[in-house]
Amino acid sequence: MTLDFETQLRAVSLRVTRPRLAVLGALRDHPHVDTDTVIALVRADHPTVSHQAVYDVLRALTDAGLVRRIEPAGATARYESRVGDNHHHVVCRSCGVIADVECAAGHAPCLTASDDHGFVVDEAEVVYWGTCPDCATESTSH
Repeated sequence: MTLDFETQLRAVSLRVTRPRLAVLGALRDHPHVDTDTVIALVRADHPTVSHQAVYDVLRALTDAGLVRRIEPAGATARYESRVGDNHHHVVCRSCGVIADVECAAGHAPCLTASDDHGFVVDEAEVVYWGTCPDCATESTSH
């Protein structure tokens, strides 16, 4: 998989570095994590990588389109490596867990605005809110 990450980085004219490879690997294995979690995951394998390096890598990867930053209302920013498909998210109101949801209907932008105000709409961002199965089970058992 490292080779694939190297190809992705080169395709967007980014140098291949250990911190960039480590962040991409962390996001592949742990989607929807916050910055602190990314730092912990990267530093577990590469203890000398600084916090600032991870912040810089996340910004560079997001700017290059290799990583998507999502910010559900009231939650800290999260990152994922699934990009370019206009998928959506479902967020648990209790524990904050996030899961991917395929496009609401049809092809991107998935939803048609009732009034686009002259914009050329190419993406719709939808966040579904609810209670995850674990939290629902926990609340019914009390």
